[in-house]
Amino acid sequence: MSAPKFDPAAHQASTLCLPPGNWATVLDCLCEHFQAIDRAQWLSRMARDRVLDAEGVPIGPAHAYRQGLRIHYFREVPNERPIAAQEQVLYADEHLVVADKPHFLPVTPTGEYVEHTLLRRLIRRLDNPHLVPLHRIDRHTAGLVLFSANPQTRSAYQQLFPTRQIEKRYEAIAPALPTLTFPLVHRSRLEHGEPFFRMREAPGQGNSETRVEVAEKGEHLWRYLLNPVTGKTHQLRVHMTALGASICNDPFYPQLNNTEVDDYARPLQLLARSLQFHDPLDGRSRCFETQLKLNF
Repeated sequence: MSAPKFDPAAHQASTLCLPPGNWATVLDCLCEHFQAIDRAQWLSRMARDRVLDAEGVPIGPAHAYRQGLRIHYFREVPNERPIAAQEQVLYADEHLVVADKPHFLPVTPTGEYVEHTLLRRLIRRLDNPHLVPLHRIDRHTAGLVLFSANPQTRSAYQQLFPTRQIEKRYEAIAPALPTLTFPLVHRSRLEHGEPFFRMREAPGQGNSETRVEVAEKGEHLWRYLLNPVTGKTHQLRVHMTALGASICNDPFYPQLNNTEVDDYARPLQLLARSLQFHDPLDGRSRCFETQLKLNF
């Protein structure tokens, strides 16, 4: 009997197409390509069937190297730091799951986080390995995240985002901007800066757009409503900084602060507040609202 077709998205595996080189085995290639992972760790993963070929068949230490060979492997982080904050499932059916993500929890495995991510938690909680996020929000941002729960209907929901058929509204607490007239639209060109994970505004044709309104005014801080027309990395955070009102407790903007230890007492005051769209399956209007609140 042939091996069942392997779905890396469903199993949360990472994928690598082996680069050109003169290695004798796949193991040799992996050891040189991922120098932060020692040979003993790769041997352990292979012994536990955590390194697979394109068909999902386990690969052993003697498996011959071939350029372009597609390898699936499972990321593992020893001594992963736990994140106490808990997510909340707001809605679930056979096609969609909507969850409220707390501050500091990543949406998907990244860097030092694998098990303590919203995706892994929901897979375990709902017993559905087919969950896939339809969009992302920053680890420091809290609020709504929409997941596809069914591979058969996934593409219909995925198309809502690049075709801008879904309205995303955010809320932010930031310094007052009494000299500006609201509502306003801020457009700019965003590019990766230094370090690589920070974005910056650069000369050239704009590739990002945010609509900004004021919902509530305090003496020094205002509550802003942000509608990202585009979805660039850190777009809202960079645009608010460019306007002269960096979002409160932002560890990246306008300057990079110490991010080695999360300060749970000072979360970024940015919240994914609502998602609204017409369901591509039946055309009905759908609107989801977060149950989380910012400190104002």
